[in-house]
Amino acid sequence: MDDQTPFGELTVRPPYDPELVPVEQALRQLLPNLTAESLTARRQPGLAGEAAEQLVGFEQVDLTAGGTVRVEERQVPGPDGAPDITLLILSPVDDRGPKAGIYHIHGGGMVTGERRLGMHMYLPYVAEGHAVAVSVEYRLAPEHPDPAPVEDCYAGLVWTAKNAAELGIDPGRLLIAGESAGGGLAAGTALLARDRDFPALTHQILVCPMLDDRFETHSSRMLEGEGIWDRTSNLFGWTALLGERRGGPDVSPYAAPARATNLAGLPRTYIDAGSVESFRDEVLIYASRLSEAGVNVDLHMWGGGFHGFDMIAAHAAISRASTAVRDEFIRRALEH
Repeated sequence: MDDQTPFGELTVRPPYDPELVPVEQALRQLLPNLTAESLTARRQPGLAGEAAEQLVGFEQVDLTAGGTVRVEERQVPGPDGAPDITLLILSPVDDRGPKAGIYHIHGGGMVTGERRLGMHMYLPYVAEGHAVAVSVEYRLAPEHPDPAPVEDCYAGLVWTAKNAAELGIDPGRLLIAGESAGGGLAAGTALLARDRDFPALTHQILVCPMLDDRFETHSSRMLEGEGIWDRTSNLFGWTALLGERRGGPDVSPYAAPARATNLAGLPRTYIDAGSVESFRDEVLIYASRLSEAGVNVDLHMWGGGFHGFDMIAAHAAISRASTAVRDEFIRRALEH
């Protein structure tokens, strides 16, 4: 497969939700395609937040939730022979005994992002006393290609499970969650946890996950210069992670979970996507295959949504609907 043009001609895309059109147009100006040349700029702290602020009045998240949440960072052992990793730990100040644990993996296309990114989605459950949330700072590609990112994520999950009692987590109620690349890494980490027989996970929450490096689906070829993650950015992210192996036969399912041949025994799954994003089809296929393997799946495709629409344009009706559905699933999962 030609690394420069793996996707051929552009394919047809559905229309954007009308409320999202001005946001998508603004994104084109604020966030350039991800390339080797733009990577340094895209890694600037707060760039996505600054873009969101210009679009929808996004405000910096107070991780203490007004003093109701304890914020802690720990250096914990990484994979064998690798550096220690940093975990961001959010726990309720008002401790009412063991709670569910949410192990979180941030997005960023495998090449950007940090442990605080996306944690606003899980902060309410901590502030309300229902959960402890732990977010891992994994090594980024291309400086640290596969398997470094997913092995970092697994090492952090193992530490969290082994130290559940100290963290105030009920080890029988441990969830894994991630968005975009973090959703793909969450799926890969869940596969590792199953195959290495530790730890047990009750649910996986895969928000618009990045699952497939092969560019074989319709949706992986339908966006160029649009939205927040088009096929050029997707090619860069996967190639940064996998190098010359991208698209070939020697890619691990832990790196690209769409390649897993056996999906049995995975935890109950929430998985979603917008209808106008590169990951749409791989999400639909993965959800179907999970169901065929006997896994309970809650699948949601949001018509007219671009990648990350509900995090970037929270004001839109489609975003409010998506957030409400995910919130209802998570609240049920935390009670499991």
